[in-house]
Amino acid sequence: MATLPSPSDDTRHQDGPLAVFLIFLRLGLTSFGGPVAHLAYFREELVRRRRWISESAYADVVALCQCLPGPASSQTGIALGLARAGYAGALAAWIGFTLPSALGMILFALGVSHYGMTAAPGVLHGLKLVAVAVVAQAVWGMSRSLCIGLVRIAIMVVAAAAVLALPGPWTQVAVMAVAAVAGIALLRPALAGAHEPLGLPVTHRAGALALIVFALLLAGLPLLAQVIADPGMRMFDAFYRAGALVFGGGHVVLPLLDAEVVAPGWVGKETFLAGYGAAQAMPGPLFTFAAFLGASMKMPPTGFAGGLLCTLAIFLPGALLVVGALPFWESLRRSRRAQAALAGVNAGVVGLLLAALWDPVWTSAVQGPLDIVLVALALLALMVWKLPPWLVVVASGVAGWVAGTWF
Repeated sequence: MATLPSPSDDTRHQDGPLAVFLIFLRLGLTSFGGPVAHLAYFREELVRRRRWISESAYADVVALCQCLPGPASSQTGIALGLARAGYAGALAAWIGFTLPSALGMILFALGVSHYGMTAAPGVLHGLKLVAVAVVAQAVWGMSRSLCIGLVRIAIMVVAAAAVLALPGPWTQVAVMAVAAVAGIALLRPALAGAHEPLGLPVTHRAGALALIVFALLLAGLPLLAQVIADPGMRMFDAFYRAGALVFGGGHVVLPLLDAEVVAPGWVGKETFLAGYGAAQAMPGPLFTFAAFLGASMKMPPTGFAGGLLCTLAIFLPGALLVVGALPFWESLRRSRRAQAALAGVNAGVVGLLLAALWDPVWTSAVQGPLDIVLVALALLALMVWKLPPWLVVVASGVAGWVAGTWF
């Protein structure tokens, strides 16, 4: 049985929520490169260096979080904080890992709101162009691992076509449901091997309660948003649903948030894409893009209040799911039907991202041959030269400024 190593009397005082917060705060300040890189940082710091959890137990936690909707790296951090210091440790891990990038995105939004989108049009255009390269890289990488075989490729293509033909958040929900059914009907993935049980302090009753709260909020918030004529309630509902319905995390949240905030006019498309490009330069979870959007809203609450509200809303469903699923992970991972549904959903996720690559990312950013050249250079920097994403973002901003000034 894989349980967490018991701390010695000399180190027991280091295991509280404050210690967890400080460790994850450092990770939140230094973890560049997206969710896969975040998981590598976690493994190096918490498995190899601090020996909080065994390699096999860590692999099981990562596998669970990859199967759930929401930000996988943040969910892994929440699970590790939960294992080390209980529910307070889970909250401390999330705050520490999320705080740096959330504050950075809110401050960027306030700067854009104060100085206007015309303050540095070339730089902002460069940020939109690097978003094209980042999403294209994500589509390529995810398709190679999640769309193996004709069936999964077909699910991906149909999902992309459906979303482009009928844009809207409920179309995306329907696509995910159909992809799950197609996975169950058409795919037969091999079962994962036996794994060691996790030594995490969550009972079956607590897990069931977390899942019930998740479902009640998912079903009830849209009704409350209609009954209560409050912009904050509508924002919380929109971002909660985005966090609850995103499989694959990170970049996949882009099409959902575009449908939720750009289509109704809450945030302009130019602002949306500039913020998404800036998010690539931040350490920590990409879901903190929600902080930028909340701070950029054309309706109250906005600024810091809006940013914090939307950040809480988009991360809450993922936290509830990981706490709820932990006690049931043994049987869930052994279910062939669950794995087949997940395989279909993952292929559909790539289709959603492919559709978003075209609209709004490409159609709103690329305006001529020079833009195509800059996107190609950003792709080469990310995929061939393997430069850090934050460096590519900075370089693209400078290139956009130069192109806007001289051409």
